[in-house]
Amino acid sequence: MRRLLATIAVAATLLSACTGNKVYDRYEHTPIAGWEKNDTLKYQVPPMARPGLYQAELGLRINGAYPFMGLTLIVDQTRYPDGSVKSDTLNCELIDHRGNSKGRGLSYYQYNFKVAKMYLHAGDSLSVSVRHDMKREILPGISDVGIMLYR
Repeated sequence: MRRLLATIAVAATLLSACTGNKVYDRYEHTPIAGWEKNDTLKYQVPPMARPGLYQAELGLRINGAYPFMGLTLIVDQTRYPDGSVKSDTLNCELIDHRGNSKGRGLSYYQYNFKVAKMYLHAGDSLSVSVRHDMKREILPGISDVGIMLYR
């Protein structure tokens, strides 16, 4: 019986420690009263331990104060040490035509959008910047924007 409990405890610890292929996950808070167009969010991804093709994903959290059905974001990924830049424009559909959220949640809605893949060598790092490209200068209702990187 002791051995079974010990095995279950070890298995639970190992499973809870697994993050799959995720190598980076960070969210930045935006003022809920409004994310200004000139406020660029920046993420510094540390150097990669292994080379490979990495998939970036953008996470977004909004509440009911967000006034639009969609959101346009510009994501710039700068690879170091060579300084090459990959720029993506994400057209994020948040609300369907019936007024239903396409995200998960109750009072805050979580969305995830894929960003371009990028090959990174061992020792390469990334600087990722995110800004909105909406006509309205200040966007209320956006609480957090995050970047995840998967191998």
